[in-house]
Amino acid sequence: MAELAVNYSQAPHLEASALQTPSTEQNNIEAAETYSQHLMPTEESFDPAKSTGTELLDKGFGQHGCSHYQRRCRIRAPCCDEVFDCRHCHNEAKNSIHVDQKLRHDVPRHQIKQVICSLCGTEQEVRQNCVNCGVCMGRYFCGSCNLYDDDTSKKQYHCDGCGICRIGGQENFFHCNKCRCCFSTLLKDDHPCVEGAMHHDCPVCFEYLFETRNDVSVMRCGHTMHRSCLDEMKEHSQYACPLCCKSVCDMSKVWERLDMEVAATPMPENYRNKMVRFPFLHPPQLKVAKPRCARN
Repeated sequence: MAELAVNYSQAPHLEASALQTPSTEQNNIEAAETYSQHLMPTEESFDPAKSTGTELLDKGFGQHGCSHYQRRCRIRAPCCDEVFDCRHCHNEAKNSIHVDQKLRHDVPRHQIKQVICSLCGTEQEVRQNCVNCGVCMGRYFCGSCNLYDDDTSKKQYHCDGCGICRIGGQENFFHCNKCRCCFSTLLKDDHPCVEGAMHHDCPVCFEYLFETRNDVSVMRCGHTMHRSCLDEMKEHSQYACPLCCKSVCDMSKVWERLDMEVAATPMPENYRNKMVRFPFLHPPQLKVAKPRCARN
């Protein structure tokens, strides 16, 4: 979809005849009123017939929306028939602790059928341009996800494999059919596939990863979690995946240091060459007790 360019460089032009000095006091008053009208033009009603295509589409750009999206429309939630700025505003309101737990719910984004233009207030079926005033309600528009957004710097794109819109530029991501999610192209030929890698909650904060708006990290084992949650784990010296307990980073230097510490601490004479029986081994086998450290 081509982006629309807005030209704000044209300054208002004042005719020289309006600045001439009249000879009478009444003319002075009339001239002053005319001059002030040129400097401070009164707000007039917007007439689509007198506007160019670019001015019409860009009217109200950057002046409407919420904390989640810049957009020039609101949605009517099909689940509760209420109007909200976006689906995130709906979910935050309907999943609040002040709402009865039995009544909490999320809006089904693909079932949204009605939107309300923020400029003229016309309620209409999902579309990019308003049927009444003709304004573009979102420079980025996805008719499948019913998504509107004026901030195209996010490089939004719709992934048919995921079934939802994502940000970051389609050229920078690929969809893995086995993992059933989008990954960076840097991992295209070098990532361990995990069935439904992002179709679960983050093991730290329990937010659903597949539809999260926060950055997600893919660990060496193929499992996923929020990048901020992973950084917080590392700050607390936790370097194992919460799902499979494999190391999330290269721990070879740590193991070498532990091996040196074990080698520097010989087994006491009383326990040296002692044999222990493992009951879960069939047939019973004897193992020599040796100091070891757990590794992944």
